[in-house]
Amino acid sequence: MRSHGLSRPSGLSGLSGLSGLSRRSFAGGVAGTAAAVGMGAGPADARAGAPGTAAPDTAERPFAAARGRHSKRPNILFVLGDDLGWADLSSYGSPHIKTPHLDRLARQGVRFTDAYSGSATCSPTRFSLYTGRFPGRTKGGLAEPIADRSVGLEPTHPTLASLLRGAGYATALIGKWHCGYLPDHSPTRSGWDEFFGNFGGALEYYSKLGLGGEYDLYEGRVREGDAEYKDLRYYTRVLTERASEYVRRDHGGRPWLLNLNFTTPHWPWIADGDEERSAEIVRRIKAGEKGALFDRDGGSVEKYAEMVEDLDRSVGEVLRALRESGQERDTLVFFASDNGGERFSYNWPLSGNKGSLKEGGIRVPTIVRWPARIDGGQVSHEPVYTPDWTATLLEVAGARPDPAYPLDGTSLAPYLLRGARPTERDLFWRVRGERALRRGDWKYYRGPGGADQLFHLGEDLREQADRARAEPKRLAALRAAWERTDATLLPYPTG
Repeated sequence: MRSHGLSRPSGLSGLSGLSGLSRRSFAGGVAGTAAAVGMGAGPADARAGAPGTAAPDTAERPFAAARGRHSKRPNILFVLGDDLGWADLSSYGSPHIKTPHLDRLARQGVRFTDAYSGSATCSPTRFSLYTGRFPGRTKGGLAEPIADRSVGLEPTHPTLASLLRGAGYATALIGKWHCGYLPDHSPTRSGWDEFFGNFGGALEYYSKLGLGGEYDLYEGRVREGDAEYKDLRYYTRVLTERASEYVRRDHGGRPWLLNLNFTTPHWPWIADGDEERSAEIVRRIKAGEKGALFDRDGGSVEKYAEMVEDLDRSVGEVLRALRESGQERDTLVFFASDNGGERFSYNWPLSGNKGSLKEGGIRVPTIVRWPARIDGGQVSHEPVYTPDWTATLLEVAGARPDPAYPLDGTSLAPYLLRGARPTERDLFWRVRGERALRRGDWKYYRGPGGADQLFHLGEDLREQADRARAEPKRLAALRAAWERTDATLLPYPTG
């Protein structure tokens, strides 16, 4: 057992109180008008145009590739928040959460308004990122999310990390894994040289106790295995320190991939310094209360905002370490959420949240920065989702997919780096009881009620105007496309 930092410092506290949580009017242009908040302009208002169009007074401009530039293979810092809603950043329109570091990242790169997660919950999205394929291609990806030790990401399956390692990259995963448990599954068995983090879907932020009351903080390296690591400080602080150390480290001239997976702002609703609440939840876990970690009687809009702002501060610390290391120009930084927001998230104007294939469950804030190749201050309205980023990162890193495991995503490198028109294709999702497919501005959706619905997202971002009766041929075509893809996936287990 490795041990470090057993004390519990009070850490950052005293965040300014929240007041005036009144809703700002988004007037039909929410996706882009939100940019006004983070891009240094005035508040979003009714002057905005169509959804996804920036307000006239923002400095954000439509994306255009900076053609003709060349660079060495980039380092890749891939950061995921956990259950962060689409509009939880001030640069995406939150009226009460301030995220200056992520807003600055957006100003320095590209902000995507129509970016999606690979699924509506934690594990399947991570499967789609690590494999570049639909979650339903693998048995482990059918768990929504993984809740026991019966399944996981098979070590024999090629991953983003294993393919980049084969191309000469150093690889590490810091934070939440949630793709299987020991002894059979681990990042160090799936291509990452080193791992520091938790295996399960959630943990109490101080004690590191998981859903079953187990201790869940591990450190592992290839050829050394994984061992418990004792550190009872606030988890987000610990991950931030580890990530900052990694980006400052000398990697012997090799480029590196760091998957930095925060658990913030996932429940339980414990911010840095909330030691009394932590102790209460730990007491209930140890007393055998099932579901104590869900924190169903805790949290608030204010507490959630405090956690998101702490996430923002933490990302800022890692970015500062990157800048001070002299690697900022040649590092591709990616930030997103693993799925839509939860109980206290601010998703307006989207419908649905985590677990749903409505927009609020899968549309996520997404920012990309690569100073050597991509200009800042830009916004893209292209529909993209998690498997695309796997294909993109492989291409920019000079790694090739395994032909035995064809990717489902499409590389965005031609669009981002060479100004090519984005490939026209469908975005596909499937979860138990729901289905969805986006083609252009049209979205086919079937929810738990079993009725097929059709929405035009360019005119109806909130998915309230069902066009199924008015567009029967289009509905039939999109339904058929969804069913063709579904037929190639593993069926859900019955019983």
